[in-house]
Amino acid sequence: MNPIRYSMTLLCIVLALTLAACSGVMGDETASENELACLALTHVANLTLTSAELVPATDVTPPYCYVKGLISSAISYHVQLPLPENWNGRFLQWGDGGKDGDLDFADHRVAEGYAVANSNTGHDNGSEPGSSFGLDNRQAEIDFGYRAVHLTVNAAQTVLKEYYGEGPEYSYFEGCSTGGNQGLTEAQRYPYDFDGIVAGAPVFHYQATNVSHNFMLQKVFRNNFAGNLAFDSDGNGLPDSLTKIEMLEKAVLSQCDAQDGITDGVIDDPLSCDFDAERDLAAMMCAGDVDADDCFTTTQLQTIQDIYAGPYDSKGVSILKGKAFGSEWAWANSNIPHEGNSLFPVNLSYIQNHFNYIFYEKDPGVPPPDVTDLSYVPDKTRTTPEYAWWEFDMDDVTAGRGDLMMSIFDAKDPDLTRFLVQNDGKLILYHGWSDFSPAPEPTLDYYQDVVSTTFGGSLEAARDRTRLFMVPGMGHCRGGPGPNAWDKLPPLVEWVEKGKAPDFLVATHSTDGVVDNERPLCPYPEQAVYTGPAGGANDSANWTAGNFTCQ
Repeated sequence: MNPIRYSMTLLCIVLALTLAACSGVMGDETASENELACLALTHVANLTLTSAELVPATDVTPPYCYVKGLISSAISYHVQLPLPENWNGRFLQWGDGGKDGDLDFADHRVAEGYAVANSNTGHDNGSEPGSSFGLDNRQAEIDFGYRAVHLTVNAAQTVLKEYYGEGPEYSYFEGCSTGGNQGLTEAQRYPYDFDGIVAGAPVFHYQATNVSHNFMLQKVFRNNFAGNLAFDSDGNGLPDSLTKIEMLEKAVLSQCDAQDGITDGVIDDPLSCDFDAERDLAAMMCAGDVDADDCFTTTQLQTIQDIYAGPYDSKGVSILKGKAFGSEWAWANSNIPHEGNSLFPVNLSYIQNHFNYIFYEKDPGVPPPDVTDLSYVPDKTRTTPEYAWWEFDMDDVTAGRGDLMMSIFDAKDPDLTRFLVQNDGKLILYHGWSDFSPAPEPTLDYYQDVVSTTFGGSLEAARDRTRLFMVPGMGHCRGGPGPNAWDKLPPLVEWVEKGKAPDFLVATHSTDGVVDNERPLCPYPEQAVYTGPAGGANDSANWTAGNFTCQ
């Protein structure tokens, strides 16, 4: 028999047997062409694809072809492929969060016709939780820092060409937080991977952001919680009362909420907020500097000032700007240890082993058994020494001891000429002013640097290709007291494919599933100004997008 005909016959037999084995899942009908085409992807010669299967329809998605693959040495990725008749001709790389280590699905985008790819960025968090993937593993650090997303794009594009017979007409990236960092990394390092990128709350100062978390947590944990803004009201040794944070939030809102003409619990422009903790909390200081539930000590006042200022070294040299006025609502969950969060605020989860494995060129050791117990003395005599996050010295940042890792993880280059000009790409940036994780003001600074570096200082020229939306009252990627929900991708697609730049985005805030506030989000430097019925600015019935204008 002809060798080629024999190989084709053998392939058909293998496919037939595979389909027969799947008949209990797919039904008793004859295997469809879609099933055959999906299963055949495992035989692509220039990719390591470990599986391909047709996923049945659900309430969320129509049936689609699901493919998983491997990229040397440890990058696992998958691609969700709409059936050919459902594909909209577009490719989407779905961004990641935190330290990643898993495969994320974007079923809603598949239902819209996008072919979607995502990876574990080179490690599995089930076996290497947190930052531990970086233990003596420079390749894993590089994969997470920038290599995995780019190679996943390459692999996914090959899969698309094999499955659809052609590549995508347009390619997009959508991500927030770590995904925002990935989006900017792609624009800077691999400017021809995408036609459009939407990057939210980008942790582009990746190392300095984690330093910032460490700085704030050292302030509130040390000296038996002396600088903490939670108070031990029942004397059991655990801070439980959050009265101080509530007092601070009210003081800031009292000073700055109404400056935009509307009293709604949201500070639209924190940079114009005239709040001074020492001045505006003077009447709330503890008598004799003795700590109590309803007042602030001088140490706690310093904590407040430092959270707003951001981390600095022993000489007072600033490392990164701090949290914005109006973010206080999130501090109890993100920055303040108390009984309600088991002394484990969200930002501690980010840094509990960050400095053990992915800050220094040489890893200093494993974390202690309990990262909330600062009375524990790390054992330096072990074969692998112990190193605790509270040992971290801010001077190590300004001394350059983290520079190698910054070169791998950070995405701070403001020269986006290749992506925005030469590739004619489009970039939408957004960041919530009430973000409790990466501070929002550095994103504004970065955008201004892009305007200066890439467009010679012309904001008008920059806005033809990139726009920044600073979102009043939004937390980290979502949530918060201000309007914070909108579909991130359609405005980018409209801009890339039809040349229509987003003059505003309409965002909503909901309580118990009911929309109770709607505003336009305006591209920097514009802000939403109330232009509705006279005298009705503080009536929530008038908080609809049509009653505001970007000015």
